Amino acid sequence: MIQFLLTGLLALQVLVASAQSAPAMSARPLAVSSASSPMRAHALRLHPGDDLRQQLLRFVEGQHLKAGAVLTCVGSLTTTTLRLANQEGPTVYHGHFEIVSLVGTLSVNGSHLHLSVADSTGRTIGGHLLDGNIIYTTAEIVLGELPELDFRRETDATYGYKELSVHPADDKPRKAPRAGRK
Repeated sequence: MIQFLLTGLLALQVLVASAQSAPAMSARPLAVSSASSPMRAHALRLHPGDDLRQQLLRFVEGQHLKAGAVLTCVGSLTTTTLRLANQEGPTVYHGHFEIVSLVGTLSVNGSHLHLSVADSTGRTIGGHLLDGNIIYTTAEIVLGELPELDFRRETDATYGYKELSVHPADDKPRKAPRAGRK
């Protein structure tokens, strides 16, 4: 038992010494914007011929989601349309593709989604999800809704793109009093 405690103390001494000799991190504060909310999950399935992005945005509008995120998505596509990194326009791929990842934020105020797909050889490509991603057999999707938050897209002065801005959700509307009650 004493040998175990001594080994633990020695390991702690090594950790403290290495932390003290490690280079100091930048004194610049982290430019992080964060907020929290409980989450409610929505599960949906898209069908052959559906457009992945259009259906997601239709769901967001129909549910009036102000803050959401893609938790998971699996499925397949016959057409993949992406805006690749540092490219202005779309790149379209035809064939059969497995959805290996769909990530991003969702809001009636603007969404930002990235898709990765693999072809029959396992080659994987990814980029910004655009209209024109057509479901082959299915897309099984779980979305997380953050009801206490409001995602907005605001122009960032650094590059001029509309980037995520996280706000508390507006107060919930009050219920109207019932007729006949005073």
